[in-house]
Amino acid sequence: MLSKKTKYGLKALTYLASVESTKPVQIAEIAKHENISQKFLETILLTLRRNGFLGSKKGKGGGYYLIKEPKDILMTSVMRVLEGPIAMVPCVSLNFYEKCDDCPDENTCSVHKLMLQVRDSALDVYRNNTLADIIS
Repeated sequence: MLSKKTKYGLKALTYLASVESTKPVQIAEIAKHENISQKFLETILLTLRRNGFLGSKKGKGGGYYLIKEPKDILMTSVMRVLEGPIAMVPCVSLNFYEKCDDCPDENTCSVHKLMLQVRDSALDVYRNNTLADIIS
């Protein structure tokens, strides 16, 4: 299940991408428009800023803004930053691989085979969608 952090992060990114102006948008505006707790949103936006999706400006007229074009923001990157590994089990993860303690042989494991398909399907969707795709 998608975490609220990821859901709200995606909502915030789509809001920022859909704003006509290039001026920074205040957290309060995003929170109100997307019905997100402002305090929770602050931590999400900080994570997105630290990972190169957003820029911020302090003071009067401050707020957050996209530092990349929406077409250049891949959903695989966003999902990994906000949600963590895309794979449902560590033995099929591309970036966070770990052998399962309870599995003697991945090659014969039915769960492993199924989760490879699930991972690949999810990756196909994320790789083929950018922020621009989900706001259009």
